[in-house]
Amino acid sequence: MAANAGIAIEAKGIKIRPSQMTAFEFDATDCPDLFPPLVGLAAYCNGTTKIKGVKRLAHKESNRGLTLQEEFGKIGLKIDLEDDMMLVHGGKGLKGAIVHSRHDHRIAMACAVAALKADGEITIEEAMAVNKSYPDFYDHLKQLGTKTSGGIDIEMMKEIFSKTKDQS
Repeated sequence: MAANAGIAIEAKGIKIRPSQMTAFEFDATDCPDLFPPLVGLAAYCNGTTKIKGVKRLAHKESNRGLTLQEEFGKIGLKIDLEDDMMLVHGGKGLKGAIVHSRHDHRIAMACAVAALKADGEITIEEAMAVNKSYPDFYDHLKQLGTKTSGGIDIEMMKEIFSKTKDQS
């Protein structure tokens, strides 16, 4: 798998630079949890990315194949599901919209990462689903220098989550 991303491993860390990314093929049959981040990556790759193993997604926290198709469709990404293959038609840019994580932590994270370069705000309903596996996800995004206005307001989400936690 190669998306032609500008990545260099150096002694002090990893250097990532913008580059023109291209579509790729990947067999995710044995690693179905990679589908959401791969879709987020493929959204910004020119061409049609082919990811194999979509049948394994039907019994996750949500039916991830359909969820990715529907929620990323709201932000302008066309995804086709054909037999055991997911075809992601990327490189056309993403637009602002309201998406729903369907209480699936990996969908919430994929939408958040896709939102970072979208043309317009993306609001993620049930964004705190990330707490299932990565409670510091939004903090770490912020530490990377992301701007969190609009759709991803980390402080607001923390406040809402702590209130919900206190009520349970």
